[in-house]
Amino acid sequence: MRSLALMTNDYQFWMGGILATQLEEITDDPKKVDQGGFWAALISFEGVRTFARFSKVEHREFPQSQWEPISTSWHSSINRKSYVEYVSRIREAISLGGVYQVNACRELSNTVEDGSLTLNGLFSKLLQENPAPYASYLNIPGIEIASATPELFLSRSGSAIKTSPIKGTIRENETSFGEKDKAENLMIVDLMRNDLGRICKPGTVDVSELFRHEKHPGLVHLVSDVAGELNENTTWAQILSATTPPGSVSGAPKSAALSMIGETEGARGPYCGALGWINGSEALLSVAIRTFWKTGDDTLRFGTGAGITWGSDPELEWEETQLKARRLISIAGGALSDS
Repeated sequence: MRSLALMTNDYQFWMGGILATQLEEITDDPKKVDQGGFWAALISFEGVRTFARFSKVEHREFPQSQWEPISTSWHSSINRKSYVEYVSRIREAISLGGVYQVNACRELSNTVEDGSLTLNGLFSKLLQENPAPYASYLNIPGIEIASATPELFLSRSGSAIKTSPIKGTIRENETSFGEKDKAENLMIVDLMRNDLGRICKPGTVDVSELFRHEKHPGLVHLVSDVAGELNENTTWAQILSATTPPGSVSGAPKSAALSMIGETEGARGPYCGALGWINGSEALLSVAIRTFWKTGDDTLRFGTGAGITWGSDPELEWEETQLKARRLISIAGGALSDS
């Protein structure tokens, strides 16, 4: 286990009107989180845990700063032809019964000429032009994240815990979701019920809302809520082990989906992981989609993906990844290739 003790005003975390500064400690040990205090939490898609304890927490707006738009083009880790082939392989695996749904993603990257560039200006612009309910900013040693995610991973208040997976995306001018979207959403709802069932009291896990329509800038999402009551003395290690990575961005069954993702995509890092805060038995963690990040080099990264089922059209799934990326890339700047 690693633990870094420090005190600096150079780092911060913001989410939902909560600004945390004066970073004191970084650890990967959830036992320390159980002891209390305000922790920014980042769990990568691969399960790497980073908890950052801040000593000053206040309710205030994010400190605004300027962003100079990027002028260079974005590069995709998987081009259009390869992504379509990836989707086709997933559909073939589904036809053989080994998996039912896989979230297929790709990474967009852009070399930032100014290595000293920070993302607080980009996050300010995201808040103005693409407001999102779980938008968050994290700047700690080794990583900086500006997220405009619309998706709740976990909220906790005492023993009450809830997850709200998003599966299904249409343009804002469309009026209804197809059967493919509903079937996909239902698969992930069942998966999340199973995940919460591992840590909640028997009989308490319930789908409190199914197929809710949520409007976001340029998009409408299909969202469901799954809630439960935690077992007595449940630790954060147990909660995170049972629920990560988020089901909505992995697939079902989760183990089979993760195998296919790892073979094709490699490591996603913070993208599709969990990002938010924990303070004792209170917490708010998002799914880190619609997210930009830097890891200390001169590369800015952004992830985009789509949920694949047997009913998926490979070309249309590529278009969905473009749809999800287009608005946010336009805010950051730079050209987005269609190939």
